[in-house]
Amino acid sequence: MMDLRETVTVAIDALRANKVRAMLTSLGVIIGSASIVLVVTVALTSQKFVISQIEAVGSNLVSASLVQTPDKSQPLSFELNAGDLVEAKATIPGVTVVAGLRELPMTVVVGGQVRPVNLVGVTDGYQTIRRLVILRGRYFDGQDVESRSKVCLITKDLADRVYGLENPLGRSLRMGELTFSVIGVFRERVSTFGLTEIQKESVIIPFPLMKYYTGVEALRTLYVQAGQPDDVEMVQKRLTQLLASRHPAGAVYDVNTLTAILTAARNISRGLTIMLIVVAFIALLVSGIGIMNIMLVTVQERTREIGIRKAIGAARKEIMYQFLIEAFLISGGGAVLGILIGVAIPVTAQTLLPGNLRVPISPLSVIVAFVVSCSTGLLFGYLPASRAAELLPVDSLRYE
Repeated sequence: MMDLRETVTVAIDALRANKVRAMLTSLGVIIGSASIVLVVTVALTSQKFVISQIEAVGSNLVSASLVQTPDKSQPLSFELNAGDLVEAKATIPGVTVVAGLRELPMTVVVGGQVRPVNLVGVTDGYQTIRRLVILRGRYFDGQDVESRSKVCLITKDLADRVYGLENPLGRSLRMGELTFSVIGVFRERVSTFGLTEIQKESVIIPFPLMKYYTGVEALRTLYVQAGQPDDVEMVQKRLTQLLASRHPAGAVYDVNTLTAILTAARNISRGLTIMLIVVAFIALLVSGIGIMNIMLVTVQERTREIGIRKAIGAARKEIMYQFLIEAFLISGGGAVLGILIGVAIPVTAQTLLPGNLRVPISPLSVIVAFVVSCSTGLLFGYLPASRAAELLPVDSLRYE
């Protein structure tokens, strides 16, 4: 029977005798295994960040707007209205919040210059759906809506531009012929980079006040928020059916969700992760070839040693296992060191990142890195081990 303990001891002694060579040989494994852990960690972190940004805009959100026909005017019956909001909330299961809005391009005079601003009239529920953060002051209350108070909220960019370092609360804001009292300063919870109705310099007012000034009851956009992500598709279909039933047959509405964007973000992240992991596997492949080359050289250098061991009774299996264990120790040790580096870097970087951004370490990536690294060492160590085991004692003892 083969003495496994003795074989392991001989393999370890051989590596100790060539520490520098063993470390340099395992360097490729260290880089490859660290790369696998880091690639998966970065991919998970970026995917989590991107998806959280999209979801913060409204992952459960369904929006509807009338498709405009440029070459001809459309009747008022085509336009969305407050009744659509009420019916959507009352008849569509799974809907938690609804809101509507209408925009009006306006201008303000700042430092003697006229600047464009986006005036947005919003209904109840808009703050909840858009998750607006109030930086100063307050949001509209029931009294503001019922009495059509001439109050507004402005974006932080507009407040900085118009009022500078002064407190904007209670100050008047004149836009064309309209004058409002500023009761709050807000921003979006996450930046949408101008892809929503909230621009850098925007003003929001209660929709009844917008209707009073413009004399138009129509809504440009209708928002419906589902309670659960699984309800979004159903809510989208039911909202499409509701609008079709409440408006003339010629009206066409664009009913959208962020589900497609979320799916695209996940697919892109998954594709990039696979591509980067392939690159890491290539690094491990190169390191495996390096292990094989070094082990072949080692077998050649230790031919006389192999002959002596065989002459005193070492079996073929013992010689093969000795070199396989050496290859395993090189690749396994490199894998452990690489994994520790791959875990230490994101843990250290966590302290430099924003508090709301977590860096997840995937246990699966650690297991895969270790298994693949060790497998690479054994796979590429088999040929040198087999060659060492096939050497004849007589030829090995005569080798100089």
